[in-house]
Amino acid sequence: MTTTKLEDRPGEIRPGEELPLETLREYLRPVLGAVAGSLAVRQFPGGHSNLTYLLSSGDQSWVLRRPPFGSKVKSAHDMSREFRVLSALVGVFPHGPTPLHFCEDHAVIGCDFYLMNYIRGLVIRREYPPELKLAPEQLRRQLFNFFDVLGDLHSVDLAAAGLENFGRPVGYVRRQVEGWCRRWENAATGDAVNCDDIIKWLLDHIPPESGRASVIHNDYKLDNVIFSLDDPLQVIGVLDWEMATVGDPVMDLAYTLGYWVQTSDPDWFREARTMPSDVPGAPSRAEIIDRFQQRTGIAVDNFPFYFCFALFRLLVVGQQIYYRYYHGHTRDKRFATFRQKSFVLQRMCGLIISGKVEK
Repeated sequence: MTTTKLEDRPGEIRPGEELPLETLREYLRPVLGAVAGSLAVRQFPGGHSNLTYLLSSGDQSWVLRRPPFGSKVKSAHDMSREFRVLSALVGVFPHGPTPLHFCEDHAVIGCDFYLMNYIRGLVIRREYPPELKLAPEQLRRQLFNFFDVLGDLHSVDLAAAGLENFGRPVGYVRRQVEGWCRRWENAATGDAVNCDDIIKWLLDHIPPESGRASVIHNDYKLDNVIFSLDDPLQVIGVLDWEMATVGDPVMDLAYTLGYWVQTSDPDWFREARTMPSDVPGAPSRAEIIDRFQQRTGIAVDNFPFYFCFALFRLLVVGQQIYYRYYHGHTRDKRFATFRQKSFVLQRMCGLIISGKVEK
């Protein structure tokens, strides 16, 4: 199957997110050679968080990653951290992009940034491209493959990757819950939803220490992976490593399932989905958890807690994005929609707390 026409391509740069091209060209001459003098820049779609640009000169291409404009959450947009994780995974995890150069000189584009290799392929966003024409059984295999790659990441030997001292896995779950509760307080606007009941329930139900420690992506979802153009059932790249760390792999699985809607979910939750996980052939959350446990040997206990926290974290991320729009830090109209999404996530958390959501 060849799907070249479905290749994820960059478009025009969004207003307010331009790069100082001449300064960038001059800076990159020692890195890329003479071709840097003729670099052209375009921007990939998406990008509510770190921004991604395609640099090209002739038939050569590279990807530039930088933090978003106007963000107040510096720890979530640490370019040096992202660069370090990708550098460590080279040779032990085949699906990460290869990092090429890191820049901490803010005189170049006003922030840290890095370059990595460009992986051509298919990115699936809110809907499956109709041209893809996957049968239900093919779609099922593709989505299981998607989760298998996450399990492969969780199986990376920390010592082999040189990441045994990266992150703080002891106490990870508690720190995450308490930290995201603080982030909610810092990002709340005058028109924000009320999350008091969710926060209390999460703090009261933090599970005991599991002792597990794996490389975790922290934002693994369909539009953060690249599928092969020749075999769209296969993942060939994993993107957006800005929040990667060493922590509890069940948290990471739950973060992905926080994006996962299924046919048994309420219509209002399915309508707010950000990826097509409730189409014919798609596995359910229970099936995904069972496969994950069998392949990795990692037990998934206390799933309602992890699932609720995953949705709450998405709610906070959306509120942080909306905060930037609310206070005029960005003109991107897409950011205004996150207020309504927060009501949906708050409501779903309430159903989980009351035991009314299927695994």
